[in-house]
Amino acid sequence: MPPASRGWISRLQKWRLCSRALLLRRYASASSIVSPEGPPLKIRLRQYQEECIQAVLSHLDQGHKRLGVSLATGSGKTVIFTQLIDRVQPHKQDAHQTLILAHRKELVEQAARHCTNAYPEKRVEIEMGAMHASGDADITVASLQSIVSGDRMFKFDPDRFKLVLVDEAHHIVAPGYMRTLDYFGLSKAQPHSPALVGVSATMSRFDGLRLGAAIDRIVYHKDYIDMIGENWLSDVIFTTVQSKADISRVRRGANGDFQPSELSEVVNTEEINEITVRSWFTKAQGRKSTLVFCVDLAHVGGLTNTFRKHGIDARFITGDTPKSERSERLDDFKAGKFPVLINCGVFTEGTDIPNIDCILLARPTKSRNLLVQMIGRGMRLHPGKKNCHIIDMVASLETGIVTTPTLFGLDPLEVVENSSVDDLKSLQARKEAEELLKQKANDSSKPFSNNAQPVSRTVTFTDYDSVFDLIDDTSGELHIRRLSPHAWVCVSEDKYILTNSNGSYIKLEKAYSETSGKEEYLVTETVSLNRALSKAPFMRPREIARAITFPDAIHAADTFASKRYPFQFISRKQAWRNRPATEGQLAFLNKLRPRDDQLSAEDLTKGKAGDMITKVKHGAKGRFAIIEAEKKREGRARLKLEQEKVLKEREKVSVGPLLD
Repeated sequence: MPPASRGWISRLQKWRLCSRALLLRRYASASSIVSPEGPPLKIRLRQYQEECIQAVLSHLDQGHKRLGVSLATGSGKTVIFTQLIDRVQPHKQDAHQTLILAHRKELVEQAARHCTNAYPEKRVEIEMGAMHASGDADITVASLQSIVSGDRMFKFDPDRFKLVLVDEAHHIVAPGYMRTLDYFGLSKAQPHSPALVGVSATMSRFDGLRLGAAIDRIVYHKDYIDMIGENWLSDVIFTTVQSKADISRVRRGANGDFQPSELSEVVNTEEINEITVRSWFTKAQGRKSTLVFCVDLAHVGGLTNTFRKHGIDARFITGDTPKSERSERLDDFKAGKFPVLINCGVFTEGTDIPNIDCILLARPTKSRNLLVQMIGRGMRLHPGKKNCHIIDMVASLETGIVTTPTLFGLDPLEVVENSSVDDLKSLQARKEAEELLKQKANDSSKPFSNNAQPVSRTVTFTDYDSVFDLIDDTSGELHIRRLSPHAWVCVSEDKYILTNSNGSYIKLEKAYSETSGKEEYLVTETVSLNRALSKAPFMRPREIARAITFPDAIHAADTFASKRYPFQFISRKQAWRNRPATEGQLAFLNKLRPRDDQLSAEDLTKGKAGDMITKVKHGAKGRFAIIEAEKKREGRARLKLEQEKVLKEREKVSVGPLLD
């Protein structure tokens, strides 16, 4: 056991020596015991909910301890939580207690209500603010901020807990969670520790921290696209609008997303707010309940006033809205008494407002997690609700933003107009098919088959006549450089390199996951070694992150790079990149060119030359050799066919009269 844990256990023993009277005085200000609000809750599980529970139980039976579940917003994560409590068996005789952790008040209260209604015979207590649990309850629902405060954690005996559940588990590697998991023996999987199950709709970290520090494997995944297809969630249609907001100079905040105050100054202008509201008027006709997401309080105020100026009864809720006023306003919105509710950061997680039929994203973001959480608010089913319209105000300069097309693997600048999920999936399929055709064209000069079914009216074929043409091609960088401010270089299909000034580099590539049985994105770093001290030029690559989506992988890699690599070197907007190429760069590249076609400093910038050298060092020559070999094989095959055709023509005899 780590020394820190032994220290906590020692303090735990001292705490238990305190008088019970002190504990009882704590309850005087607020009761932590939750009483059932009605009869026992009888729940009929959906098929996927039972599948999820069985996946968790199966992995626990195999000895796995730290499990993750990825479920879309609106899938009933709390229902799965409550069902697991009775189904997970104790790993030791006296371990019958369950701890549920959440980071927001609403999530704590929601979980407590579900547990008391599902298990009226069990004692359910809350550890949050002025409410102090006894440590002996069957189920304790705790806010993270409270359980890590002072000595409040030490009343709980880790040996008596069979299960720890974490809601919105994409936060689980934050310091408070890690400290709590360590206390309960879950800093790593151990036979004597309780089971850990973390649930989230966005099982990835935007700041690049690896969830693997707390969760060993994802055992079940069902995203919102699957849920919509199976009619568990409302259908969604998407529209993107170019807001013309210039966010190119907005810096990143501590969490990797845009710095809120700077972003607010850019998007909270009279012009941008007018564009936003007019876009809503144009696209949201007939919508009864619109939820608007803003950057900060100032943006909420500016957009609320703009709506009201146009005669729309728009009201707002922020983190500073008094609880009674907030509840009344939310109830009125659910009842349809006003059409537009504006917020900033309040309704991204754990809020159930099923009547929402329009989401207005008035703020750009770099976080796929935040984007999914925001649009997820409109996906719940509701009587009379056909679908939810997502209106995404996309800034004119993308600089790494994540937009609704990005969720489908499309370019963030892809313009969509009233597109459904099926429309975007179809567009994604066409894009992928076109890319496949382009790749095949790079490796082959075969004619297009008459039997083939074209997926697009225009298919661009690219032939490389030399290795220099190959490394000069920048088409592979277009997508990644719209998502990232860094100088990523595409060295082959689905493989990208970001180099450091000392020769170290980060690689982002597609890789097969044995855990999920699917392809995902892998980010690794290879560190350059001092040649005077080591015979090997590089250390063995080490894994930095894994991600299901391309944007998540980029953001994780960028976060890591921004902390380890010089910004002046990896940023593609540095002035030095536009200066003439150096003599060393030219000499390296001219080795690949004919003597009568050499490059000079006027032909190439430093940045472009550096990108081309990266391609050469990371496999361009080998890739071109493969292309050339394939071309030669196909050339020989064509020649053989032509020769056979000539021979057949020579042997052909026509029946009929002979002509002089």
